[in-house]
Amino acid sequence: MHQAPAPHSHGEQFLILPESVRTPEHPVLLLAAFSLVDHREPHLVDFGWLCCLALIMSQTVQIESTPQFSALLSSSAIVVADFHADWCGPCKQIAPIYEQLSAQLSRPGKITFTKINTDQQQELARAYGVSALPTFMIFKNARRIELIQGADSRKLSDAVKRLADEANRLGGDDGGEGASTGNGWLGASLPRGYNDVSSHVDVTGLELLNWDSSYGNARTLFQGSKPKGQQSDAVESDTDEQLMLYLPFQSTLKIHSLHLTSPPSRSDDDEAPSRPKLIKLYTNRPQILSFDEADATQPTQEITLSEKDWDPESDTAKLELRFVKFQNVSSLVLFVVESEGSNEKVRIDRIRIIGESGEKRDGKIEKIASDD
Repeated sequence: MHQAPAPHSHGEQFLILPESVRTPEHPVLLLAAFSLVDHREPHLVDFGWLCCLALIMSQTVQIESTPQFSALLSSSAIVVADFHADWCGPCKQIAPIYEQLSAQLSRPGKITFTKINTDQQQELARAYGVSALPTFMIFKNARRIELIQGADSRKLSDAVKRLADEANRLGGDDGGEGASTGNGWLGASLPRGYNDVSSHVDVTGLELLNWDSSYGNARTLFQGSKPKGQQSDAVESDTDEQLMLYLPFQSTLKIHSLHLTSPPSRSDDDEAPSRPKLIKLYTNRPQILSFDEADATQPTQEITLSEKDWDPESDTAKLELRFVKFQNVSSLVLFVVESEGSNEKVRIDRIRIIGESGEKRDGKIEKIASDD
């Protein structure tokens, strides 16, 4: 048995360490844990080995930029964010508990724990309205669903564990038609030599025009799961069939094709949503176009879809692009001009961007979308 001696005013004490760290391979971690023990307070010994264990098992992601956090929101079904500061006492108090939750509950692509230093990432702190430390936020499918202010370990633990079971079930959602990749569900196969680069979409800068707010928002289109057919899991136009979407990218992309997933209209009602028919694409725009601007601007490519373009199993159409015109793309405007049939609404469940990723873009993101 390995024991680390700890001098104490009432005699020699020993710190009994977990079996997993009783090896020479962890000398730095042993020292870190040992230094956290208050040797005047023997009841704090458990706190020391807890910290050591958390250091070894931690899967917490340290956020170093806004694009990094945006990518995680896009690629992980659930994201837990710890907004903290080095000078914050309560932040340090709850840190070992947060690390323990991270070690126990992290699941690749399903639930990700992050730490955001508000002094170093002031832009992110402002974007999410952080006004007290520590602040914990829980995001599901890139939308904030929980806000916890202060070092309330019980409330944090209950909230995270409540979502853990749901996150574990997400792995079963990929079944059925279509394919699955590291970036999530796909409604169509990938062309040889190209990948799903949808994770490079900067979800904090997404914008939509003429969308029905009672449905999902722009981030819904890039969720990694298979469409559920629910109102909250799709985007629908509002006053007519036209829909405008602005997609900024974290990296410059070479775009080979787009995959659009949309179910056919199952009603004779003109108010029922239908699939996109006429689509115009515009590359490298600094911001979203108005409908008047789009009508007056020559698109990079215009695509008309017919019924035969839609896969009947996955409800997905492949939009083949003129590859030479979609090199070094930093942003894309997708304008749905007309819907299929005479329907007055259009619906899109998922979008996937297929191609190659290039260099990361420099500079700060100028627009931060609301998390509402």
